[in-house]
Amino acid sequence: MSNFKEFTKGLVKENPVFVMALGLCPTLGVTSSVANGIGMGLAATFVLVMANIIISLIKDLIPTKVRIPAYIVVIASFVTIVDMVMHAYLPALYKSLGLFIPLIVVNCIILGRAEAFAGKNKVIPSIFDGLGMGLGFTLALVVIASVREFLGNGTLLGIQIMPSSYQPMLIAILAPGAFLVMGFLMAILNMLKKK
Repeated sequence: MSNFKEFTKGLVKENPVFVMALGLCPTLGVTSSVANGIGMGLAATFVLVMANIIISLIKDLIPTKVRIPAYIVVIASFVTIVDMVMHAYLPALYKSLGLFIPLIVVNCIILGRAEAFAGKNKVIPSIFDGLGMGLGFTLALVVIASVREFLGNGTLLGIQIMPSSYQPMLIAILAPGAFLVMGFLMAILNMLKKK
């Protein structure tokens, strides 16, 4: 039951984007389309789960003085795998996400979970924690990207939803639109929490 609790807290109660306001750089940078949001979210989830597994396995072997650099090396190894696989098999997504893929190494969600959870817990709870936080991050990216893509292009996942006469709100797919959409979504979630 505690593993389920670890899994669900990342989805809603401790959502990395909407509650803890972590990982905002990729959140704002890649959410101009739902496909980008899904791609970045799943890449970060893979890195988060795998890093949590390895860190929870070797936590007792790492000296305290080099704990953070050791975590970064583990995370960077999995980011390199994601980068190479995406470049080889998903070139369009790789090109679209660009620099944000290597920046997963310094994503504060991943390093934070390594430090706060995987470095102090066993493997199975660390897997569930990584999955919950990763899927919570992916959910946040998809929600923000859905609003931005719909308002900015009249599409969802590249499929035209609005009629051809629809006048898109171009600001939604530009950088300021990312801040506006995320701010409104966070305000809505905070209002719902208070009720």
